Amino acid sequence: MTRRTGNSAGGAGAQPLTTHDGAPVVVRRSARRRRTVAAFWEDGKAVVAIPAHFTKAQEGEWVRRMLDKLKRQGEKQAGGGGNGRRTGDVALANHAANLSAKYLGGRAVPTSVRWVSNQKSRWGSATPADGTIRLSDKLQGMPSWVVDYVLLHELAHLLVAGHNAAFWRHLDAYPETERAKAFLEGVAFATSRGLDRELSGAGDENGVGAPAEGWGTDAD
Repeated sequence: MTRRTGNSAGGAGAQPLTTHDGAPVVVRRSARRRRTVAAFWEDGKAVVAIPAHFTKAQEGEWVRRMLDKLKRQGEKQAGGGGNGRRTGDVALANHAANLSAKYLGGRAVPTSVRWVSNQKSRWGSATPADGTIRLSDKLQGMPSWVVDYVLLHELAHLLVAGHNAAFWRHLDAYPETERAKAFLEGVAFATSRGLDRELSGAGDENGVGAPAEGWGTDAD
C-alpha cells in the first residue's frame, strides 16, 4: 500500500490538499482494494483510501466526493451547525460538556477528551483519577447516537468507576442506551468473524465507505 499526502492535481508548487475546514488530507492507494473507496479520520487527518489502479483523474474525483461526504457526515453528527468537524479533540470536549450538562446534571467534568488510535479492544476508556477520557477513532463514521452513548458511558465512569447499578442509573436518561449497546455488540460480532472485511472490501480502515461504481446504501 502506498501513502501520499497532497493535491492529486499536483505538480511542482501545488498547494497541499486540505478538507473544507483546513485539515490535511492523505490519499492511500491499496492493491487490496478493487472496487471500494473509503474516507475516515486518523490522527487529525482526513484519509481517503482508493484502489491502486485508479487513474489520477479518478483519484481526484473520488477524493472530492469522499471529502464532501465526510463534511456532510460531520455536519449531521454535530446537529447541522458549526463546521461539522466533531473529530477534533476540542469539538469532542465541547460535546462532552454538553452531554454531561444534558444527561448528568453537569457533574461529570473531564480534564480532557480526545480521539485515540491505539485502543484495539475498547470503544472508550476513562481514568477517574485524572479525569481523562479517550474514544477509539474506530467510532468515527458510526451513527452520532452511538458515539454519544460511548461518550456518556465514559463520562459516567468519572462519577462511578465500576459497572454497578449506580453506574447504569446515570445512563437511564439517555434514550439510545440499549439501542447503541446492541449496535456495538453487532459490530463486535461482525468484526470477530471477519464479516466487516466482506462488507467493506478492506478490513484495515473504519469510516465512510462507498463502492467505486456508486454510493450504494452504506449506513451512517
